[in-house]
Amino acid sequence: MSRPFRFGVQSYAAESAQDWRDQAARAEALGFSTFSVADHVIGPGPALAATNHPVQNVAAIPAMAVAIEATETINVGARVFCTDYRQPVMFAKELATLDFFSDGRLELGLGCGWLQGEYEAMGLQWDRPGIRLDRFEETIDVIRQHFGDGLVDISGEHVTASGFEGLPKPAKGMPPIMIGGGAKRVLGIAGREADIVSLNFNNSSGKIGPAGVGSSTAELTAQKIDWIRAGAEERTDGRGFDDIEIEIGAYFTVVTDQRDATLGQMAPMFALEPEQLAEHPHALIGSVDSICDQIVERRETYGISYVTFGASNAEATAPIVERLAGT
Repeated sequence: MSRPFRFGVQSYAAESAQDWRDQAARAEALGFSTFSVADHVIGPGPALAATNHPVQNVAAIPAMAVAIEATETINVGARVFCTDYRQPVMFAKELATLDFFSDGRLELGLGCGWLQGEYEAMGLQWDRPGIRLDRFEETIDVIRQHFGDGLVDISGEHVTASGFEGLPKPAKGMPPIMIGGGAKRVLGIAGREADIVSLNFNNSSGKIGPAGVGSSTAELTAQKIDWIRAGAEERTDGRGFDDIEIEIGAYFTVVTDQRDATLGQMAPMFALEPEQLAEHPHALIGSVDSICDQIVERRETYGISYVTFGASNAEATAPIVERLAGT
């Protein structure tokens, strides 16, 4: 049996405090299940320009707190936190506090960090992927312990904490953990640890570009699902692959009656043929009817049941949400 569809909105920027509140409240009113922010820090300048990444003008944790206060039912999260940017125990405390104040509406998105130029601009050590992923796994452990019962006790290579209980306790049990990524090891970790796996590009190059987009074609996304499935075989909580929710960011969404022309214009931007972009799992281009068909087909093909749109597309995609959410 297929998992029911859910839809999210992700925003990078606010024109004002009221604009941010309005974005969150509007996502809730339109029937989206989650309002999320990314987790990037540096502003305009040569460091950011070299990464090809858009500007995020608000910090994730306070932005989430404001969104929580502006809404009543919608989940609020980060898609996804870069765990390397924070001291792990302090991070766990902040997450637990967000969950407490939201009355259990926290969606806990985690990633190990990938934007090399941002690390360097912030003065953070850019370790090789294996080290960052080792540290990521230990951070997941300390977060789980902080949210759980008993004393925190971890003595890892990168994370050490002991002799205290994590507070506040979760309002409604451990919040769902989303792990995002696009390479083999992180998706294996996600299959083993996550409630939600967020499919992303393989961003091992450390910046945005055609290589990342090309790492998420239809064929390569099928391979990513296999990596998640293999990770799920190592779970120790009695759950399996079918219990994992698969999420994807629909980064290239255009609601239009000019599908072929739009594909023809956009595909060269990503070094793809129009046919490749048409079936690219991160692209949804066409009429509302066409996009709904694409979303249903991709659930059948990949198990993707949770789709996140950019905030600029919230109104245009609302009819899709109204038609498919919960089905």
